Amino acid sequence: MNLAADLANRRPTSAAGLVLHSPATPQDLDDTLDTLDRGERIVDAADGNERAHQVNAMLAASTSHPRLTDHADSGWHVHYRDDDHSVGRLLSALFAMGTALHLAGRGMHRLQRCAVTECTTIFADTSRTGRQRYCSLRCANRDAVRRHRARTSSAAAR
Repeated sequence: MNLAADLANRRPTSAAGLVLHSPATPQDLDDTLDTLDRGERIVDAADGNERAHQVNAMLAASTSHPRLTDHADSGWHVHYRDDDHSVGRLLSALFAMGTALHLAGRGMHRLQRCAVTECTTIFADTSRTGRQRYCSLRCANRDAVRRHRARTSSAAAR
């Protein structure tokens, strides 16, 4: 999930930045950017039902039946994609499954944008309480200072 958020916040500008198991092509870049657009629509969904509908559409478009694999002798694990997927399709399947597992396991509200108005950063809330509002400590502090200044300014005006 964090990989998807990182790529959404710092979108790749060339296929050279997308190397995974094989070199990426310009089509892989286009597919990845399309996946990131779909991911942003999931983040910005009005409610859990709309979010689930969009995640389900992404899953249907990019994943296949689950399979066990030990392709790199790194231990058995589950893939939700065919082994011959391109880099762009691979990222789409990873993002779709990661998003679905995160939302189902942590809560449908735990994928969002930073609460600071001028910050559009996307983050996955992995906090223990599920109440994370800011993408970083910097944004949380910036907002706290803003609220403090607003309170002291209104108190001084009285």
